[in-house]
Amino acid sequence: MKIKTGIDIIEVDRIEKAIKEMGDIFLNKIYTKEEIEYCKNSGKMEYQHFAVRFAAKEAIFKALSEELENYNDKIWTNICIKNSEKGRPKVELNNMDFIKIESMDLSLSHIKDYAVANFVAILKD
Repeated sequence: MKIKTGIDIIEVDRIEKAIKEMGDIFLNKIYTKEEIEYCKNSGKMEYQHFAVRFAAKEAIFKALSEELENYNDKIWTNICIKNSEKGRPKVELNNMDFIKIESMDLSLSHIKDYAVANFVAILKD
């Protein structure tokens, strides 16, 4: 068993600027269609929701980077951040069955200017 962790923090305005300058090119490179729909429908906190998902994907990549050394697929869109029925964030890793994860947990937080994510995974040997 291996325990892996990753954390990331980002300024919300950096993501807002990227979205406004690059539009769909940026959105479709980083986010799944489901994530884009969720964030765009989140009201006045749209950019905080995009930023916290970006931070989550970075934290996940940091935690799993050793497992992804030879992974050449679309890493950003193969990580999908969703909410459970109770609103708790959860992770879907698509096309990454080669990573043997026993359990994982994701924590997200954001305020007006910053978004932060922490990810922990227990990998099977």
